Amino acid sequence: MNYYAVLDVGGSSIKYALMDELGEFIEKSSVPTPKESLDLFLDQVHFIVKDYQRNYEVKGMAVSMPGAVNVKTGYIAGLSALPYIHGPNMKELLRERTHLTVEMENDANCAALAEGWIGAAKDVMDYLCLVIGTGIGGAVVLNKNIRHGKNRFCGEFGYMIMEDYLDKPDGETLSSLAAVGGLINNVAKRKGMDPARLTGKKVFQLAENGDEEVKDEVERFMKRIAVGIYNLQYMLDPEKILIGGAISSREGFIEQINEILSQMKRSQNDLTITVEKCQFGNDSNLIGALYHFLQRQSADEKREAILNE
Repeated sequence: MNYYAVLDVGGSSIKYALMDELGEFIEKSSVPTPKESLDLFLDQVHFIVKDYQRNYEVKGMAVSMPGAVNVKTGYIAGLSALPYIHGPNMKELLRERTHLTVEMENDANCAALAEGWIGAAKDVMDYLCLVIGTGIGGAVVLNKNIRHGKNRFCGEFGYMIMEDYLDKPDGETLSSLAAVGGLINNVAKRKGMDPARLTGKKVFQLAENGDEEVKDEVERFMKRIAVGIYNLQYMLDPEKILIGGAISSREGFIEQINEILSQMKRSQNDLTITVEKCQFGNDSNLIGALYHFLQRQSADEKREAILNE
C-alpha cells in the first residue's frame, strides 16, 4: 500500500492527513495556518511531513489550495486570505522543502474531484459542484476531468451577473444574491441591522420564528440559487449538479431547491434537473487533492512509457 501526505490549506487552518491510495484516512488533524510569512508556512508543512515519515514511507504530497492554481506550473493567481502564496512557485517551494513529489489543485476543484472519485458523482462522467458559503465557488467536471478554462476561472459561478446590470456597473452577482454572505447582507439591509450581528444560522432561526421580512428574504435567496442552477443546467447540461458548503446540510434545503426547480421547468418536461448534496463535507478537499495527485502521476507515467517505447 502507498501512503501520501495530503493538505487542505485554508485561510484559518491547515487540515492534513496521511492517506492511502484508496482514499482511506490513516491519520488526520489540523493546525492554524501561519499568517506571518511564507517561511513559517513552509516550516509547518515540513514538520507535518517529517512527522508522518517517522512511521511511514510517504510517496508524495497532495495539496488543496485557495486561488487560481495552475496545476502545471505551480503558480497561484487571484486573491485569497494568504497573500504570500500568490507570486512564488508554490509547487516548487513545497517540493524543495519536503523532497517529495508535489501536486496542487484549487480547493473547490478538489471538492468536486472527491465526489467524482468515490462520492455522489462516482457513477457519472459530467457534473457540476456549487460550494455555497460566504460567496459561491464551484467546479465543472467533464469526462471526469476538471475544466480550468483559458483564464482559470471555469467554475467561478458566483461571478454570474443575475440582476440590475442596467442600473449599476457591476450588477448583482450570484454570490451577492445567493450566497450566505449575500443573504445576511440583504436581511441586514431590510431590517436596518449591522450585518456583523448576523450569521446564516441566525437568519434561518429568525425565519423559522416567524419574522415575515426575513422569511421573504430567505425565499428570494432560495429562488435565486435555483435560477443559477437552472441556467447552468441549460448551459452545460450535466448529468448531476451537487451542492456543498455548510448550508447543504440544513434539513430540507436540497429538497426545497429541487421543488423550486421542478416548478421552473414546467414547460420543459424533457429537461432533467436534479440537485444532490455533496457527500464528504470537511474531508472533501483532502480526498480530492489526493485523487488529483494520483491522476497527475498516472498521466506522467503514461507519457514516460510512450516516450520510452
